[in-house]
Amino acid sequence: MSTRWGMTVPLGGVPLAEHAAVFAALTDAGFTDLWSSEVAGTDAFTPLTLAAAWQPRARLGTAITPVFTRGPALLAMTAAALAEAAPGRFQLGIGASSPVVVGDWNAADFTSPFARSRDMLEFLRAALAGEMVDREFETFRVRRFRLERPPATPPGVLLAALRPGMLRLAASAADGVILNWLAATDVPRALAEAKSDRPGFDVVARIFVCPTKDAAYARTVGRRMIAAYLTVPAYAEFHRWLGREPVLAPMWTAWAAGDRKGALAAIPDEVVDELIVHGSPEQCREHVARYAEAGVDVPVMALVPTPELQQGGAAALGELITGLGRP
Repeated sequence: MSTRWGMTVPLGGVPLAEHAAVFAALTDAGFTDLWSSEVAGTDAFTPLTLAAAWQPRARLGTAITPVFTRGPALLAMTAAALAEAAPGRFQLGIGASSPVVVGDWNAADFTSPFARSRDMLEFLRAALAGEMVDREFETFRVRRFRLERPPATPPGVLLAALRPGMLRLAASAADGVILNWLAATDVPRALAEAKSDRPGFDVVARIFVCPTKDAAYARTVGRRMIAAYLTVPAYAEFHRWLGREPVLAPMWTAWAAGDRKGALAAIPDEVVDELIVHGSPEQCREHVARYAEAGVDVPVMALVPTPELQQGGAAALGELITGLGRP
């Protein structure tokens, strides 16, 4: 198979220091990739640094590292260090993130996200190639910076993208695109904008997976996640562009009025079922495979806690990993 098979790490409920066994189990089950995120849990790089040492067969990636929360040189140094630790196995995914993560939590200005993403992408590609960067970008100025330890194999730099402008930027200037919060049926529309003939251009998708046969539980959790994410302006505009305004407008209206319960109740089951993969591990694996059939090179699961996982401990997690493994 040309499609890789990814999991978001670290897994909830397992201490980071105990992830050597988790990484091994994931690799044994056919997961080729371990991808991290960076919101309010671990940072994006520490779990992958451990994975680089503990699981030399795995490919690694960040999905995503925000372009506002580190300075250009620090982001380049961090990426270069991980690329040196995992030669040829690491891809750096960057993205704008959100006003909450950037402004409320990291005391940075969330301004001109498109321009900042473009500038950081251009800077990183030059810096990671070992070039001296001395340039006035639109959103920052870098004076005579060169990595002391440029990686022998520079990591690919992928860009997270939702709507046409960022999707086209990824296609023209990045080594791949990272998709998020979309259904398998939405992938062709996104890729119609992110057309690229670049060799090795990767399409990565982060997919929320709630592996439980309790559909009511999965839909309850899914509604909370959808209300939390898709009321963020960037994601709301994304789903308007995808054509979901008729089904999501009642949620947006209730949310804007401060009616949180009403917003949750307004989300139809079919929307939850499209955006949150749920069912038995085998059903989830089959659903995730539809993303690959639609054009995703690296479907990356992000596990949502379930009663089975919370009650079953390590044994249940091991069975789940096997059940979700690459077909």
